[in-house]
Amino acid sequence: MKTKHAGRINTYQICLVAMAVVINIVGGQIALMLRLPIYLDSIGTILTGAVLGPWFGMLPNLLSGIFMGITTDIYSLYFAPVGMITGLVSGVLLHGRSVKGMKIFLLGLGVTVPGTIVSALINAALFGGVTSSGSTILVQFLARTPLGLTGSIFTVQFLTDYADRCVSILAVSAFLPLMSGELKRRMSGRD
Repeated sequence: MKTKHAGRINTYQICLVAMAVVINIVGGQIALMLRLPIYLDSIGTILTGAVLGPWFGMLPNLLSGIFMGITTDIYSLYFAPVGMITGLVSGVLLHGRSVKGMKIFLLGLGVTVPGTIVSALINAALFGGVTSSGSTILVQFLARTPLGLTGSIFTVQFLTDYADRCVSILAVSAFLPLMSGELKRRMSGRD
């Protein structure tokens, strides 16, 4: 039996998306400040995809990409589509599933590949391998090898994206069991 509010976005869902945007921004800023070779800007996106599904999973990185692009890191705006793909795929692969052990690395691969392809294309076409990320140093170093610039961008992008997505999925898998059944039920819109 459907409730009279089925299909409507509720306050819990809006709050989770807002919290995910903040998590993405804080994580991204930490990675930028420390010049880490990973990004930490998709933890909130993956959390939202895992809890609310693929369509909601696309929102946090879109919103945080716009916010960061306007305020502190213009590159975030250009890479927002990558985060949206990450949210979409996370929602498909993680929504309603328990993730433990070695599954994290397999799911990390599934979440990584589609976004990495788009990210490498954006990076090569628009920026020539030079962005605000700490991975830029690795790209510039490897560009002088037989891989060349495009091969270096894709290789480094895949390695850093994979590490980033595995860290993010690990963080989300540690957080999800802490959510009460009641909260999960309300977020799903079955209140």
